[in-house]
This record gives sequence, C-alpha cells and structure tokens, in this order.
Amino acid sequence: MNLNITLDKTTPLTCDTCENETFQEVVLLRKASRFVTGTAQDALIPIPAFACVKCGHVNEDLLPPQLRNNEPTETI
Repeated sequence: MNLNITLDKTTPLTCDTCENETFQEVVLLRKASRFVTGTAQDALIPIPAFACVKCGHVNEDLLPPQLRNNEPTETI
C-alpha cells in the first residue's frame, strides 16, 4: 500500500493510560487446547501488538477485534 500522506495530515497515537506517544512491538500469547486444535499438544498462538514504552499498557484499539473488551467473543 503506497499512500501519499504527509505527517502534518496525521495525528499522534497516545497511550490511553499515560498519554505517552512511543510504543514498542510486543507479542501476546494465546493458548489453544489440543482438543480444540486436534493435535497431540496444546498450541501457542502469537498475536502481534504494540505496548506503551513508558507504562506497558496496550491500547484496546491496537488489539485484534476478538480480544477487545467491547466486542462479543465467539464461543465454540
């Protein structure tokens, strides 16, 4: 995707907790039961996210929709 946008047309994203503007990439891990996956062992599912460098908070809008508190979760 090649967008022709200059930085003066954007707004900074800040931490919902401390209003810091810097983030680092982190990985959230979810565990899936072997009974759900149909494999011999439980599986670990890595989910990329961004956490605040200052306080470690992950803004909800940076999470996948299935992990957000305001979204209904699927039941299997």
